[in-house]
Amino acid sequence: MPYLVGDVLPPGALAHIPQPTIPGDGLVLRPWSAADAPSAYQAFQDPAMRRWHLYAADSEDEVRGWIDEWVRSWKGERHAQWAVADAGTDRLLGRMALRNMELADGVAEVAYWTVPAARGRGVASRAVTALTRWAFDAIGFHRLELTHALGNAASCRVATRTGFALEGTKRSALLHPDGWHDMHLHARVRDDATQEGQEA
Repeated sequence: MPYLVGDVLPPGALAHIPQPTIPGDGLVLRPWSAADAPSAYQAFQDPAMRRWHLYAADSEDEVRGWIDEWVRSWKGERHAQWAVADAGTDRLLGRMALRNMELADGVAEVAYWTVPAARGRGVASRAVTALTRWAFDAIGFHRLELTHALGNAASCRVATRTGFALEGTKRSALLHPDGWHDMHLHARVRDDATQEGQEA
């Protein structure tokens, strides 16, 4: 049965290029390296990380294993992971990702975390803005989604500040250690940026 529309993004749209370093208002989103393991391990000792994320880090060696997977994932075109670092010092400030990428549909999910010392400084918002711009303009994604637990007010503020419209609530959508969480679903589409430009 023939499809009536073609793929939004062809297979290989990412895998045929090296993973880029993306600049972002005093930040860089760059590929992970093994040298990031100690800082990433320390980030996962923070109680807030344990509250909103589904996994814990028991050792730096375990985190090095994650980093190996994150680096390899680029070629698989399902998940893409970046370290967020200070543009001047290269100090690790957090992580940005495009998860659950469906190239044929032009859809991916934005995900992120920040280290405790980086919070309250707009790091997540600046990183989301940089990744969103790259995903739409450089690659050609059509729709980016962002989800967070209803109780995570900080993530809701990041989504709103970066133009991800609230589309609804996914009830009892994700199991955390303390039980099932309802999740806010936010999204941006490429046309949003065009409309913002026309209104400005």
